[in-house]
Amino acid sequence: MSRVTEIRYVGYAVPDLEAERAFYRDAWKLKEVTEHAGAIYFAAEGSDEPYAVRLRAADEKRIDLIAMATESRHDVDALHQKVSAAGCQIVAAPHELTTLGGGYGFRFFSVDGLPFEISSDVERGPKRDVQRWEAVPQKISHVVMHSPDHKAMVSFFIDVLGFKLSDWVGNYMAFLRCNEWHHRIAFVPGPASLNHVAYDMLSIDCMMRAMSRMKKAEAELAWGPGRHTAGNNTFSYFMTPNGNTVEFTSELEAVDFEHHVAKVYEPESQTVDQWGIALGGPHKMPHPERDKGLFRPVED
Repeated sequence: MSRVTEIRYVGYAVPDLEAERAFYRDAWKLKEVTEHAGAIYFAAEGSDEPYAVRLRAADEKRIDLIAMATESRHDVDALHQKVSAAGCQIVAAPHELTTLGGGYGFRFFSVDGLPFEISSDVERGPKRDVQRWEAVPQKISHVVMHSPDHKAMVSFFIDVLGFKLSDWVGNYMAFLRCNEWHHRIAFVPGPASLNHVAYDMLSIDCMMRAMSRMKKAEAELAWGPGRHTAGNNTFSYFMTPNGNTVEFTSELEAVDFEHHVAKVYEPESQTVDQWGIALGGPHKMPHPERDKGLFRPVED
């Protein structure tokens, strides 16, 4: 069955482009790849995706695009048909992409209005083995979104895009996988918007060393360090200068893609932080607001 297999990148529009650029390059330690067609591209050096973040200047903060991968052009075409049949607004039918890295893909809005792209045959970028203590992100780990009908979005990602349910926390938060990793996408209730993007670190040592770097850069720690129960991954959350939430994570659980049995965890403090030592918390992150880019296609 044709399905999504990975997260590629997230595109942001931000009012203060240079501050966001410096954050991702100097503090977060993504590698600035290039400027192309008015956007700045950053790669995670442990991944062969050509980039993980795309930034452009705009009057208002918004999400331009959440890009996902599939295996082949046939899969792109098949998923396009399924997304169309599900009633989503198609922004661009399958075509040869002219964005950095090329490939073949299509774009659509979810029923909530968030913008997505599914592509194949994107050019591979350089990849290297990240070493212990380097404390640089290896790749995007997962993307968490708010939805006013989060259960419907969970069903869409499973039934249409081929994800599988890994776990629930109560009936509040759903974790979905598209490969062997416990989750690549998660949904929580709220106005249609991005909650955060997480980046895999080589180890907990790398996460802690990265937290030290963020402290020296005077970046505010919103929540962490801690360890979640669903996925068993460690966490530390920070805010970018333009108010986007990003996470360092490590030791995310690997599961059997086909046969992992979903659990329902009780929504209590030790579920969200097994260690019980994390500073801050979700209350230190921005209150979710309806994204200003809903149903507004971005021009590349």
